[in-house]
Amino acid sequence: MSGRLGFQNEIEKLNVELIKMGTLIEQAIENVIIAFKNQDHSLAKEIIRKDRDIDDMEKAIESHCLSLILRQQPVAKDLRIVSTALKMVTDMERIGDHASDIASIILKIDADHVFEIVEHIPEMALLAKKMVKGSIEAFVKGDTELTKKIIEIDDEVDNLFTKVKSEVIEIIKKSNDLSDMCIDFLMIAKYFERIGDHAENICEWVEFNETGEYKNSRIL
Repeated sequence: MSGRLGFQNEIEKLNVELIKMGTLIEQAIENVIIAFKNQDHSLAKEIIRKDRDIDDMEKAIESHCLSLILRQQPVAKDLRIVSTALKMVTDMERIGDHASDIASIILKIDADHVFEIVEHIPEMALLAKKMVKGSIEAFVKGDTELTKKIIEIDDEVDNLFTKVKSEVIEIIKKSNDLSDMCIDFLMIAKYFERIGDHAENICEWVEFNETGEYKNSRIL
């Protein structure tokens, strides 16, 4: 097998690993929304356990990328592919961490119908899920038009977070007894906002992979 063909085979394996990791974080987000909505503590614990699988995949992909750089010394487009993978897995791992963080908070909350107490958190959750799913899809397809659409959604998530903060303040004004729970709600909303930020980062790295530009600046 020629060196070039061998490298292409390794890149294909790398893409499969990234897609597999993307599937894991998509599932984590979907499950954490279900766990939050249903106050499903068993599912929340499963999300926390499975975060280790996401961490392990990050380490494996990083190792694969570094091995390719050392053995193949890629340049130009090839180097972009490997560099993109290294950057993406960091954001993907953080998304998994935030899903686990939300699951940990769910285990602390003891109240009925918590999903509806703060009106805009469910909408934030669904948009964050949409961003994660879209960012992975954009990577798989190499679709820079889709990345632009996903990045625009992040503004909606940020606006919803502002609304959540206002809602939480109003709830606390009405009842100090709910102050601890409101802090938990605010943290959950913040984690969903961060998930959106990381999905946006993935989209920006997809654009870099396809164009060599990152945040409208030519890098490679």
